[in-house]
Amino acid sequence: MIPSTARLGLVADRDTQSATLLETLLPLALSRLAGQYVDGEFVFTTTGEAAPGGGWTLRTAGRSVRYGAIVALGLLRVSEPEQRTVLDGQTAADLVGQLAKRLDDVSNTGDVALICWAAAEAGHSELPHALARLSQLDRGQPQLDVVSASWVVSALVAARARADVEEQLAAARQRLLGARGETSYPHLTAGGSWYRAHVGSFADQVYPIQALARLHGSAADPEALAVANAVAKVICDAQGPAGQWWWHYDSRTGAVVEGYPVYTVHQHAMAPMALLDLAGAGGDAHLAEICRGLRWLAAPPEASAAQLVLEDPPITWRKIARADHRKLVRGVRAASTRLHPRSRLAVLDRMYPPGAVDYECRPYELGWLLLTWLS
Repeated sequence: MIPSTARLGLVADRDTQSATLLETLLPLALSRLAGQYVDGEFVFTTTGEAAPGGGWTLRTAGRSVRYGAIVALGLLRVSEPEQRTVLDGQTAADLVGQLAKRLDDVSNTGDVALICWAAAEAGHSELPHALARLSQLDRGQPQLDVVSASWVVSALVAARARADVEEQLAAARQRLLGARGETSYPHLTAGGSWYRAHVGSFADQVYPIQALARLHGSAADPEALAVANAVAKVICDAQGPAGQWWWHYDSRTGAVVEGYPVYTVHQHAMAPMALLDLAGAGGDAHLAEICRGLRWLAAPPEASAAQLVLEDPPITWRKIARADHRKLVRGVRAASTRLHPRSRLAVLDRMYPPGAVDYECRPYELGWLLLTWLS
């Protein structure tokens, strides 16, 4: 059973269509995650292929420590029996312990930060090990991708009640605040290629909003809250007419560089996660935008015949994109806006219209869904 939460109540009071969608999505997430937990690890992806006689053939591939850590954060919000159903008899704390045993072999700072965050929230005995590994990797890194830099802040905020992390947190805070462009975030905290150093993805906006909101919520930090509010305003002002959360932004102006793909996880989890954390920390509320984003899932205008949320089999499809396999539109628009910020090259929209559905689902999408709505 999915418990009722204050966040679900907010949506139910405002938008019954969105509330009904969430009632479908949350149990669906637990069912799909159970199928994505294979031999004690979470897979990297599940892909779907339409079967000749109807229905779908699903295949899993790869393994991912990162996705396992995100799922752990989500599963910590459900009951122990549900955790054991997903994890083949194990609990979310057991999953955190399994991930922590691999810490010394994990070299990605963001991945270690996620494990550290999960260990802190679980109150796991491996938290000191996770903090030590995070400190080792993060020491003196002026350049880091913004997503990982955000996860470092979120991890240390989660740990600050259980360990002395203030010196490292102060440095991580300063790095994240200093990375913002004139309006929003680029992809890296420093540097980058000339033609796209100004471009940041939706993830590059969402995770800083979340981290800075949580930072303020853990100990008053008005500067962090102000930056989170400002970046949230950028993405909300740019939201598409049907509720689309667009993909690439110009960190100098806040304008959308390229809108597609539109990812389902942005609509049902990542945007609500960051914006609800912001509101919970005393920042601006953006419930109308959250509900508009959820409604896009039910009827994406780019592919009106497509179903992005299936109950049989239980799965969400990953995104709607342009039929542009070489990512030409993204590259051209990044280069053109570097030179001329207002450049749109509208002819590209006619050459490569959106509408291609990516029949893929990754575990992290469902982990964030659980964390967002069951917090």
